[in-house]
Amino acid sequence: MSPEPRNLHASTVAFGPRAGVLILGPSGSGKSRLALALIEAGAELVADDQTLITALDGALYARAPRTITGLLEVRGLGLIRLLPRRLARVALIIDLGAPPPARLPMPQRSVIAGIALPCLAAGPGGPSPLAVRHYIESASRRPDDPNI
Repeated sequence: MSPEPRNLHASTVAFGPRAGVLILGPSGSGKSRLALALIEAGAELVADDQTLITALDGALYARAPRTITGLLEVRGLGLIRLLPRRLARVALIIDLGAPPPARLPMPQRSVIAGIALPCLAAGPGGPSPLAVRHYIESASRRPDDPNI
């Protein structure tokens, strides 16, 4: 990995080592809330509020800064400690700052650190956590997609 990862204002969870979900959005858009809902749907916490990303061999990897590893902020409750996944390969980006998508949106991609990944422009609140889990699981069964 590169010694100088880029720090994004983002939360990240993972459904296994190759199925990280990077959640982008402005402050207060629901990144931590969506991360917690995805954890309830079977994901593991990678990072909350800040995510260190590194591009390597055509893939994007995410981890938490050491000072916040295992911590998730729950509005109105404070910080909770979870057993985190140390590193995950990002397979999907969810952008809570983008306008809500059309009913049947065209597939979108976002580029971070030179790596293009599928991106769900979700708007505030985000998609259903179970829908995200099923999306990740179905994409992982497609051997032609190197990002999953």
